[in-house]
Amino acid sequence: MKRLTYPIIFFCILITGLTAFRTDRTAEKANEIQWLTIEQAYAKNQKEPRKILVDIYTDWCGWCKVMDRETYKNPDVIDYINKKFYAVKLDAEQTEPITIGDQKFEFMPQGKKGVHQIAMALTNNQPSYPTTVFLDDKFQMIQPLPGYMKAKEFHEVITFFGDNFHKKVSFEDYKAKTYKKIYTGK
Repeated sequence: MKRLTYPIIFFCILITGLTAFRTDRTAEKANEIQWLTIEQAYAKNQKEPRKILVDIYTDWCGWCKVMDRETYKNPDVIDYINKKFYAVKLDAEQTEPITIGDQKFEFMPQGKKGVHQIAMALTNNQPSYPTTVFLDDKFQMIQPLPGYMKAKEFHEVITFFGDNFHKKVSFEDYKAKTYKKIYTGK
């Protein structure tokens, strides 16, 4: 009987330990934005249409890092983006080609680094980092917004586009009236 007891106890401890780690990992993933490549977002959008939020950044951009560390870690921002958008991280200086549907975008070397064609297209040939670009569910441009945004102002912007208020009212009216009614305390 003792021979059987120790393996059973060991097995129970092992299963409990493994399950606990897996649960922590799942909870951790739920507390962060589910970033995709732009190709992945395009593929998912073909099956289940949804708006796309594109974060255009570079490795050397200080404000991009602040936005990653503060704005994109805010629980309200994470929750809303994961529910309403396909979120894309796009390095404006990546050198790999990108294919969206039948369009191919290439890296364009310039000076010391260069810029990717798709970053130029999404910023209306006015690259600035960070830039957040909103695309509709047909991959058509809604609005590029250059610059760093704090979590509260960013939440105002993502809800404005995410719930189609941009089709009904000005952003100032939305922020002053509608946002406060819907998201009190944010």
